Amino acid sequence: MTTIVLPSKFDFSYHKNFTDQYASALADGSESAIVLDFSSVEYIDSAALGMMVLLKKKAEAENRTVVIENASGAALDVLNIANFKNLFEIK
Repeated sequence: MTTIVLPSKFDFSYHKNFTDQYASALADGSESAIVLDFSSVEYIDSAALGMMVLLKKKAEAENRTVVIENASGAALDVLNIANFKNLFEIK
């Protein structure tokens, strides 16, 4: 399992860092799940939601799963409003 720890402000400014981390995780091929650790996330925007959907598509192409962990507060509210519980496992 690979864990990507997300920043308190998860938006487009984190795009390069996020894509570099998940590209590395997907390239190693040895892990079954990619965990997005939301424990620090206080703000998330639509760009971040789009990045997550893109990650999910790429992970599925590699028979990998993406799990969201430790989401709370406003970040969890945004995930719920966007119906991400239907796309991702949220723990």
